[in-house]
Amino acid sequence: MKWFLLSLILFSLSLFSQDSGPIRRIVAFYNLENLFDTIDHPDTYDEDYTPSGKLNYTSNDYWRKLRGLSSVITDIGWRGDSSGPHILGVSEVENRQVLEDLISQPGLDSLPFAIAHMDSPDLRGIDVALIYREDLFFPLSYEAFEVPLWDESGQRIYTRDVLWVYGIMDFEEIHLLVNHWPSRRGGASRSSPKRMKAAYVNKKIVHRIRSENPNPKILIMGDFNDDPTDKSLVQGLGCQSGKRLDSSGIFSPMISLYKRGYNTLVYRDQIHLFDQILLSGNFVDSDTDDGFKFAGAFVYNPPRLHVREGKYEGYPNRSFQNGKFAGGFSDHFPVFVELIKD
Repeated sequence: MKWFLLSLILFSLSLFSQDSGPIRRIVAFYNLENLFDTIDHPDTYDEDYTPSGKLNYTSNDYWRKLRGLSSVITDIGWRGDSSGPHILGVSEVENRQVLEDLISQPGLDSLPFAIAHMDSPDLRGIDVALIYREDLFFPLSYEAFEVPLWDESGQRIYTRDVLWVYGIMDFEEIHLLVNHWPSRRGGASRSSPKRMKAAYVNKKIVHRIRSENPNPKILIMGDFNDDPTDKSLVQGLGCQSGKRLDSSGIFSPMISLYKRGYNTLVYRDQIHLFDQILLSGNFVDSDTDDGFKFAGAFVYNPPRLHVREGKYEGYPNRSFQNGKFAGGFSDHFPVFVELIKD
């Protein structure tokens, strides 16, 4: 039945397709830096993001932040394309409603964006989600996977889930895993086992996908709170930078970007490339199939996303600074990959 429905969907989509040369798609990821509404939800620690909270976060601030994020998202792309990404993974969103408000902003409201989101157990109430062009990507299912963590005393630590979205993009099956791994609170080395656990959860999902399909197309994206050459990515997830790897490998174009000095944030006055998009090996192995191929990876960091002057010149122009809403966009730069199919 599953394959019958899939075939029916592909046939229906083909009725509307046109042969117009190579297909180019942009898949992006963006940490939206605490995209909270101004409502105090009793089950989460979101009191700071209210008018009476520590940040004095008002409705005007909230809608200004949404407009700013929309203006960034619509510009993510390549070769002058201003229609934004076709698929966008996001992190640090409080709930589905803030996503609905985001895609209703000028620039995004003219495009057929839809949302895949599930609430996570994170105590701050922040989740990951996927925003996608529903005229180009058709989700068949999505599921959330917990990252089970405990502290030294045996107390459960609640963090963000991994969101797995499975669907069809231009007649090709695509699996997308959206992440926001545990932070470096307490130090990078001390907190590293938590991110190794998150890597293990991703590896389990990949294994499950491959047990049902020997050659799936998989993209793993997120704010990993580790750099591309750190243990959690290289050893935990098994990322490689070479383009000649078998279909079971995980290709990281971010290793090359990182070694060339690219970054997406500044943490404790050190530059990092925590925001990454990784791909299954069949995106780069030209002998595997004739579907989508990896064409390039980029950090989207035009001058307007930087602090222009002062002590933090060159840093991402963040939303919150010195205990208040500062009017910027995010403390992270977005990243994106370009995929091409002949």
